[in-house]
Amino acid sequence: MLGQGGSKTLYCPAHMSLSKTIEVINVINEFGSLFQLVISGVSYMRSRWNGSQEKELKEDDVLQLQSDLQSLVNTLPEMYNLIDRAEWRIHEPFVAHQLPKLKDAVSDADDLLDEFIWYKQKVSVDGKENAKEPVIRFFRSVIRGSFNKVIDIQKRLKNISSPLEKMGLHQTTPRFDKLVRPETTSFPTEAKIFGRDKEIKELIKLLGVPANNSKGPSRCKKPKIGADNNEATITSVPVLPIVGMGGVGKTTLAQNVCNRAKVKSHFDLIIWICVSDDFDVKRLTKEALQSLSSNKVTTTDNLDSLQRALSDLVNGKRLLLILDDMWDDALKENGQRWKRFIAPFTNILCESMILVTTRLQKVADLVRTTDSFPLDGLKDDVFLNFFEQCVFGSERSNYDPELNRIGMEILPKLRGSPLAAKTLGRLLGMSFDPAHWDRILKSQLWELTQEETDILPALRLSYMYLPFHLKRCFSFCAVYPKDHEFKREDLAEIWVAEGLVEPQSNVPLQHTCCRYFDELEHLSFFQKLRGKYVMHDLIHDMAQLVSKDECFIIKDREDFQKIPENVRHVSVLKSSGVKCSDLLNLCKHKKLRTLLCNMSLKSKDGNTVMEKWSTELLCLRVIVCASISKWGLPGSISNMKHLRYLKILDTCLRRTLPAAFCCLYNLQILYAKKWEIDNIPSGFGTLTNLQKFESSTYQFHHEHSVNTRGGATSEGQKRLFQFRSYHGVSPPDGFNPENLPNITSLLFWNCYLLMIMNLEQINSTFSSLTEVEIDFCGSLPSLEQFLQPACVPAIRKIIIRQCSNLESVPTERFGEFSFLEVLKVFSCRKISSRRLFAPSLKELYLSDSGKLGDNIECSSLTILELSGCPLASIELKMWNLPLLQKLEIRNCSSLTMIRDSEQISTDLSLGGDRGRVVKFPLLTQLTIGSCGKLETIDDLLYLPAIEEIYISSCGLVSLPAERLGSSPLLKDLHIQWCPSLSWQSGMFLPPSLQKLYLSKCGDFSARFPSCLENLSALKSMEIRSCEWIVSVPGHLWTTSLKSLERLRFDSCPELVSVGGPNATANIRDVVIEGCPKYEEINQPRRRG
Repeated sequence: MLGQGGSKTLYCPAHMSLSKTIEVINVINEFGSLFQLVISGVSYMRSRWNGSQEKELKEDDVLQLQSDLQSLVNTLPEMYNLIDRAEWRIHEPFVAHQLPKLKDAVSDADDLLDEFIWYKQKVSVDGKENAKEPVIRFFRSVIRGSFNKVIDIQKRLKNISSPLEKMGLHQTTPRFDKLVRPETTSFPTEAKIFGRDKEIKELIKLLGVPANNSKGPSRCKKPKIGADNNEATITSVPVLPIVGMGGVGKTTLAQNVCNRAKVKSHFDLIIWICVSDDFDVKRLTKEALQSLSSNKVTTTDNLDSLQRALSDLVNGKRLLLILDDMWDDALKENGQRWKRFIAPFTNILCESMILVTTRLQKVADLVRTTDSFPLDGLKDDVFLNFFEQCVFGSERSNYDPELNRIGMEILPKLRGSPLAAKTLGRLLGMSFDPAHWDRILKSQLWELTQEETDILPALRLSYMYLPFHLKRCFSFCAVYPKDHEFKREDLAEIWVAEGLVEPQSNVPLQHTCCRYFDELEHLSFFQKLRGKYVMHDLIHDMAQLVSKDECFIIKDREDFQKIPENVRHVSVLKSSGVKCSDLLNLCKHKKLRTLLCNMSLKSKDGNTVMEKWSTELLCLRVIVCASISKWGLPGSISNMKHLRYLKILDTCLRRTLPAAFCCLYNLQILYAKKWEIDNIPSGFGTLTNLQKFESSTYQFHHEHSVNTRGGATSEGQKRLFQFRSYHGVSPPDGFNPENLPNITSLLFWNCYLLMIMNLEQINSTFSSLTEVEIDFCGSLPSLEQFLQPACVPAIRKIIIRQCSNLESVPTERFGEFSFLEVLKVFSCRKISSRRLFAPSLKELYLSDSGKLGDNIECSSLTILELSGCPLASIELKMWNLPLLQKLEIRNCSSLTMIRDSEQISTDLSLGGDRGRVVKFPLLTQLTIGSCGKLETIDDLLYLPAIEEIYISSCGLVSLPAERLGSSPLLKDLHIQWCPSLSWQSGMFLPPSLQKLYLSKCGDFSARFPSCLENLSALKSMEIRSCEWIVSVPGHLWTTSLKSLERLRFDSCPELVSVGGPNATANIRDVVIEGCPKYEEINQPRRRG
């Protein structure tokens, strides 16, 4: 096996965090075997090289390459860390220049490592001998003469990273630079605030400020003893958060409120602290002290001394503390930082308040003591006035109407954001030339020059504070156009394919990515509108800003000239100006990883585009295209070693996949839901990373069982192969165990032409197959050659539905299936089999399945549900079901009797019938319903373990009353709509009964209410539509029925009395209605 023997072990550092480097950890030791394979083949290959070749591949070169690869693997985690830290200094020109280069070099290294992994998989699939030549050719491409790809990437990484490291990036703790996030104060920066009158009024009210200007007395009713004045004090201060996205005006609103005269007069002290992302308790305490005693300079660094001083200053005062721009740094240490900071505020006057502004809901949730105050964008009419003020100032009287038109088109893009209006307003105000305005209209906001205080730098703070893995996932979304509707699961699959997820033990990658999506939604990077996820336009602009060198959207032909040189992710929008031939221009961008093409690739010139992409764009990992040409996928698709996700939205005339398709060892997902693919290509089983394959005709899903905590379960993994609406008479080429190894579940659905299911012909075994389901296959006549132990020996579950012409099923030989536990047969009325022999079977469900229920020999069966059976009688001697626990018989319109002709003496018989054998000694649940001709079940009711009996809509004329009364475990008896039932032999109910339901079940008035005596365990009783019941003596409710909790009489026309108006007072729920002669109390009577 790979990885064994004397191979040199490659070491990978433990702190490697990203998906690719973790994947390398998993195979790194097997690289040693890969290198050994190359060394062993060098002499063999040398004998086949001629003298014209530049240089032979030497053993020393291979060993050096192995060492270089180890060095690269060690370096990558440091580079990812450097990228993360460099983004905090992106506002510095040198960092902004170097960072794209560093990302590009890291991606190149990632691609090279990925290629090594692909060849490792090839060796695993093809075997060492068959893979030797291709592997050696790959190594020769890595080492070309004196050039070594691995060393070259290492040099690039070093040359780019060294200057960045010298800037101290590795030593600095990420914090917002003051140039990026200017410090705020309580003094308003806006002379006028637009459209916030309602919010200001509501916020002042929430702060507890009275409507008049006078300082009102405290409304707290219980003053704390020892207070310095007559007003009440509190031990914990209320916290009100203002929550909204960056640039929406939270700070401006807070500044305006705290500078209102009535607010100033209401509070004794007002403190303003700009928190930002550095929630340092000591710093914040110092700033609070400095705000209160501006003439004194705080010199001590002792937190206890600082907090005591602060406590003394606020003691007995009515305080308003504003904490502006709080981030989740405050959440660290399980919220202890926050608790330490507010500790001094324990003896302040009632109606003191802390006002917090934050863009993070999770911060608000931590600190709030009342509902958060959400702040949205300005309303349309107000926003228009504000926008005009930003553009024109007070001089708005005379301007070109064309400017008004363009401005009205720009306005919706700003989504009510005041900061966005100021950003664009300043740019538009530079010139009132319509051409200048038109250029801005047609530009993307992220393309425009931004000052530090403009909208995108403000929003970028939210991005910078994300964990690195969420940064990568979010920035990738810039490849999608504005207003794109995201689907959580779809995006998660693509993130996995792009390698953006950090693996966690026992958790499927898709589940981890879905959690990433949820986190981004919680942070407002995604919004859910009308059940769909979208990205706010400004957030999308910010995404394009942070990924401008990596992501690009092509909207028209001119955009092909604007694509960044080292772009990694491209989407092509459908445009009348872009031709199919234009797509060939993408081939010069060799490093492309993602290509989302909303255009058709259909062309009269053949399969040119896909052929070219398959030979030129060799780093592609994700391809989504509207359609492909009629020639289908080219054989050259095998060149795409990195391809993990392929989605084709439309159908294709070609109905086969090339054999080379199965060389895509990294492929995880193929979606071609409209494409009818008739063949399963040879080698399908070699696609070991495949998670989903969905065509119009067949689908494959590799599912991971996950427990409630998100980890994998001990049940392992399921591999489901499904044929849906397949039009063939027999399964397609490639349907065999060698091509589909490890399949655990097989489904044929709506394959209406399918007639042949013969696995014996291929003479092989689906050894892992445990579940088979065949639905709506109306032409299928037989399963004799498919359901054979030699073909499916491990089968556990068989489901057959709606196969209208199915006649032959080898049920009498199911005993040879050692593991079969569940059999379901529905709506297959032509089945000729009458005998089912399956000793291992535990659950059997038969509905409208011919006479298959006639002879059942299943010694392990615990559940039997029989429905729509055409049998006139059920002969219990033909059923061998000693372990049966649940029996359900429904909708058997021809059934007249259930009888047992065996009368062998046994010690398990009941009720004095010493000659009756107990057929079902373990049966606890019996249900018989909608069997209109069934007159007797006397022979069935020898049930010593019975707990529940449900009988409905049957033609029963009698029941073995004494046997019912002597059932020691019976808890629930439900009989309804059996009007012919006679109770002449009596009505005996066992003391164990807890629930009794009788409705339209014959005349039992002679036995009622005497049958209720001694039912001390009865908790619920319902009597409906019983015409002969007249009265119930009152003493019965407190003696025999003292445990009764629920009582109902409904539609009993002769009922006169239940013992008096107060007789049932001790019963919790009582309903009496529809009883016209009952006059003890007005109806309907309901209590409880």
